[in-house]
Amino acid sequence: MDAETAEQMMEATYRALREHGYADLTMQRIADESSVSKATFHYHFDTKEELLKAFLDHLVEQFEGRLASEAGDPRERLDAFLDAIFAPAEDVSPIPLMELKSQAPYHEAYRERFVEMDERLREVVAEAVRDGIESGQFDDANPEAVARFVVTAINGAHVREVALGETPSETRRMVERYLERELGHTTGVVA
Repeated sequence: MDAETAEQMMEATYRALREHGYADLTMQRIADESSVSKATFHYHFDTKEELLKAFLDHLVEQFEGRLASEAGDPRERLDAFLDAIFAPAEDVSPIPLMELKSQAPYHEAYRERFVEMDERLREVVAEAVRDGIESGQFDDANPEAVARFVVTAINGAHVREVALGETPSETRRMVERYLERELGHTTGVVA
């Protein structure tokens, strides 16, 4: 499938999940969100689950692109990470992601992709923390424990945004205060 069609299909899947949720999601509703026909969706994906697996792969790929930081400085990498995670994205909703997370206990393929995302997030944070400790920029701390807290807060931010209407900036401030206490790290963002 060509890149343009693939992108249209992934964007339509996002919109349909946001609009209808997982329980009411059908291939027809996804196709209705696109200029691509339902037959084309079925040509590339036998089932809705296969399409959603591809959608999760697409999200992971986009996510990796947002996390990419060429900064060598651990402080800058950690700040870039927080910007990528908590940057206001008015046109992006966490609802589709939460819809699929709610299905992870029932779909091993979904769970595997979320485990990969979680591991990647923790890896990015732990590596920056480890490098910052080694270079003397951060206070001594357990990089894996810091990464686990930060990633848990990120997951909680998604739930709070969807369920409570709370902005991610609240969680970012909490994470920044935590990093300052644990690492002596002050971000470039004023809290």
